[in-house]
Amino acid sequence: MSAITILLVAIVALLAGMEGILDEFQFHQPLVACTLIGLVTGHLQEGILLGGSLQMMALGWANVGAAVAPDAALASVASSIIMVLALNGGATDSAKAVTTAIAVAVPLSVAGLFLTMICRTIATAIAHAMDGCAEKGDFSGIERWQYAAILMQGLRIAIPAVLLCVIPAEAVTNALNAMPDWLSGGMAVGGGMVASVGYAMVINMMATKETWPFFVLGFVLAAIPQLTLIALGLIGISLALIYLGLKDLAKQGGGMGGGSGDPLGDILNDYE
Repeated sequence: MSAITILLVAIVALLAGMEGILDEFQFHQPLVACTLIGLVTGHLQEGILLGGSLQMMALGWANVGAAVAPDAALASVASSIIMVLALNGGATDSAKAVTTAIAVAVPLSVAGLFLTMICRTIATAIAHAMDGCAEKGDFSGIERWQYAAILMQGLRIAIPAVLLCVIPAEAVTNALNAMPDWLSGGMAVGGGMVASVGYAMVINMMATKETWPFFVLGFVLAAIPQLTLIALGLIGISLALIYLGLKDLAKQGGGMGGGSGDPLGDILNDYE
């Protein structure tokens, strides 16, 4: 990679790391981070494919209480760089490079938890320093410590990204070419299962007796080949609007089963 490309990659990685905490502009999301890495390295199409696949996996990642979700920012940035190095090294099979990047994203996301733990431990001392500034009425000091803490989260991703960029592209390509067919085939199968696992995690969090009919209907409609993704999206929006209309009607006393405010739940309860 050229110096300009490495600098652009470092900027994207810095933004992804900071957004992992700020969660405002979504630079840490795989679809955004991988697409930006692909854009600045000249592999936009492969970046979008990788980001879309990883986004399916990250749909079910969420911080719940003290349980911290895998690091989507590091997984997205690092796997994108590995994919780019493979392509720059002369890999002719772009699909294999993307599949390999998907497979290594999972262990990278788990490894990113170690860096997150270090940063959050340091952030504890920063919080105490901010408390000291607050006791003195030093608002500018509070802001400086805040910027330092956010910058630390960005460097958590930017530094590993830069280190990966200096790896010779030929080394990554040779490693991919040295993989036996059974290993690359297994990684391809595992990468294909990633999206299913992500959806399963989301359904596990959302599934109730009121939402299952919509899930079933969605899978049935998706099996109809004449329906495009745009058509499925419009059907989903229409069903949501119909449900909201019925819910408002139920709140006004016109629903079934006593009008609890959930028309589908009232209907299901009537059959129990």
